[in-house]
Amino acid sequence: MTLDPEDAKLVTLARSARGRTGAPEGAAVRDTDGRTYLAATVALPSLRLSALQAAVAAAVSSGVEGLEAAAVVSAADAVEEAGLAAVRDLTPSASVLLAGPDGALRTTV
Repeated sequence: MTLDPEDAKLVTLARSARGRTGAPEGAAVRDTDGRTYLAATVALPSLRLSALQAAVAAAVSSGVEGLEAAAVVSAADAVEEAGLAAVRDLTPSASVLLAGPDGALRTTV
């Protein structure tokens, strides 16, 4: 399956966030103005966020009110529910791409 260039960019950014930190997941979101925000899994004793939750939090803390799309790079078989819910809180119609660690698209939610 071929991704459009903007969605491919999200997957690349999510892969880079995952690779840079060695985290289990990386995620990137694109807002309605075309800006992107990326994050990796946060696993601290006092704070736990999935990569997608962290990317949505970064976008919201920058004043974003809507998302066009999101991408998660993970070895998991599905996008975790809390991160998906965070995307849906902002924009129920935003597509969420799930790619494997190699960047190959697995599914779109």
